[in-house]
Amino acid sequence: MKLRDYIKTKTTIVVFFYLILAIASWKQSLAVSPEKPIDRQALVTRHNIVWNDLNGQIPLGNGEFCFNSDGTGLQTFGGNTMSHWGWHTSPFPDGVTPDQVSSTGTFQNGRNTGPDVYWPKNSKIRSWMFDNPHIFNLGRIRLVRSDGIELKPEEVQGISRTLDLWSGLLTSNFTVNGQPVHVTTCVNPDADMVSVRIESPLIKNGELGVAIDFPYPSLQGDKAWVGDFERIKNNKTIIVSESQIDRRCDFSREIDSTIYYTSIDWSVGSELKSFSVNSLNSWKLVSQGAGSLGFTCAFSNKPIKSNIPDFKETSNACKLYWPRFWTSGGAIDLSESKDPRWRELERRIVLSQYLMAVQSAGSFPSAEAGLMGLDPWRSQFHMEMVWWHLAHYALWDRWNMADSALECYTRFIPVARKLAQQLGYKGLKWPKSVGPEGRSAPWEGNQVLLWKEPHPIFFAELDYRLHPTRATLDKWDEIVEGTAEHMADYPVLDKQTGIYHLYPVMPPSEQGITKDDVFDLAYWNWGLNQAQVWRERMGLARNKHWDEVIEHLASLPVDNGVFVHSAEWHDTFTKRAWEHPDPIGVFGMLPPLKNVDRETAHRTLLKIWSTWDWRRGWGWDFPWAAMAAARLSEPNIAIDALLKDAGSKNYYDERGVCTGGPCPYLPGNGGLLYAVAMMAAGWDGAPNRNAPGFPKDGSWVVKWEGLKPAL
Repeated sequence: MKLRDYIKTKTTIVVFFYLILAIASWKQSLAVSPEKPIDRQALVTRHNIVWNDLNGQIPLGNGEFCFNSDGTGLQTFGGNTMSHWGWHTSPFPDGVTPDQVSSTGTFQNGRNTGPDVYWPKNSKIRSWMFDNPHIFNLGRIRLVRSDGIELKPEEVQGISRTLDLWSGLLTSNFTVNGQPVHVTTCVNPDADMVSVRIESPLIKNGELGVAIDFPYPSLQGDKAWVGDFERIKNNKTIIVSESQIDRRCDFSREIDSTIYYTSIDWSVGSELKSFSVNSLNSWKLVSQGAGSLGFTCAFSNKPIKSNIPDFKETSNACKLYWPRFWTSGGAIDLSESKDPRWRELERRIVLSQYLMAVQSAGSFPSAEAGLMGLDPWRSQFHMEMVWWHLAHYALWDRWNMADSALECYTRFIPVARKLAQQLGYKGLKWPKSVGPEGRSAPWEGNQVLLWKEPHPIFFAELDYRLHPTRATLDKWDEIVEGTAEHMADYPVLDKQTGIYHLYPVMPPSEQGITKDDVFDLAYWNWGLNQAQVWRERMGLARNKHWDEVIEHLASLPVDNGVFVHSAEWHDTFTKRAWEHPDPIGVFGMLPPLKNVDRETAHRTLLKIWSTWDWRRGWGWDFPWAAMAAARLSEPNIAIDALLKDAGSKNYYDERGVCTGGPCPYLPGNGGLLYAVAMMAAGWDGAPNRNAPGFPKDGSWVVKWEGLKPAL
């Protein structure tokens, strides 16, 4: 037999073997589904968002584009319009030239010995690199008086606002100076457009109109709106075409070197006007005697040449899309539970699905604050957080919603390879806090925060479990191989002991730089082992050097029978009892490993649960704890972790947004979805019973369907 034929035959056998495993896993997920289908409409709509706060912002979106609406159904008093394609880069400061900016984001040459080598804190180039690129507000749409005077909050009374999750329609009812106003708002599920219909006597008599304002991007994320609405310099709105007969106007937006496009289509009986003589970036829609005003505002990074759906067409599209979304993928119904906390947990589950669908299912991974505003990191996305935004889609059988964003790994291969070479390593070294071009923003931990490195291997495995085909192997092959190549090259060999050490490393807790931290050692072991499995699926021999590193990697640090942060930090449960509890991740997010002792992991979980300062954690720490508790047969702790009262750190607001960070914090929502899916559908090797991660004392009745087991 020729070598080529041998490899082909071996590959077929290996792929067939893993296909059998995948089918068995799939059957396990079906075996514990409820006998009667869940009434998904009842499940979803009992958690419709009813929020009668004038300033409270509810996101409406399609995963790529998001319109955040205040109590008026528009953005009269706050709210931003953002997208995953909408990035702005400021001009270079005086004295800074493009050649001074490294495409990898670092000055460092040679292997890591400590913190990243980057620009001095107060330098212009460091500030520019941290600030750019940044997500920006595409435009603001608000109610105004016909004379252009802004509405005052006290003029808006009696707000009654509901987002119907089943249809995707937001309805707002209120009065302005005693006159009723009814606003319905929706975002097109297939295009980056927001459609609105307003009905009011004040619209008919011309006292109320709608203003569309285009700001210059700003970096102030704590304002009602992101952007400078007064600035004209380097902020142009150019009319490309206009027709009052066709009721459409197309604009080109030019902000420094950033160009994007906006088109507005409006209903019969209305007119688009310049807001005022002195305002070059604002327009106003007013009725000419009609009792209602409808319009669609579309945004794109390319000229908009197609027809723009009106409000009726857009709302009908929403009424088709959202029921399809809710009836696809997984569902969890807790309504028959006796534990009174069931409703809050179910609310968080339902609303987290909605929030991730409208903000974290686009062309790039989400920032921590999603598409709601600007976070402290300029809404660049963090490669270590990609797992928390996107991994849950595999367990909820909605992988298509993660696929486009995960293409960032393919797009970033050139910069990841260049970064590794610059630092003297092999393979692909993934960047840290990035925009679309993949250059890291300056920060001391960029090169030593290691747990972002194995993530693409984890994603490849999730994809393969859902799609065990040669196409999936080919899709991820270069990424898995390059990632593992770097992972095997990173550890430092102690020639006297023969031990490979992870050094230097900043743990997920980000408490400093150390040696042999507990979570990264476990994740390194899992990632390299899984990369070897991937090679075998491809019909290739195991890499001998990878096996050597796996076999001789430093042991996980243990002190008094429990895992500790690192070999150098044994004060895990005293001084370091804040931020992220790294030691529990080794037997929770990660599946069982032969070098991770279960009993030690169990003791660690119990000690962390009883001693940790949870009010100093972050939103994803709670689902992280729940995953570990589920695997370690502590289902009561799993539930308590998801619902623990830790102030804002584990709070989910009226929209369902986790507030467990310095901003609205979607990693908490994504982590919750992964944890509860795992608790319901199980994991590889889970006890053979329904919902093995939930208490089995009868207090929780868990009906679920369409979920996939975790690794």
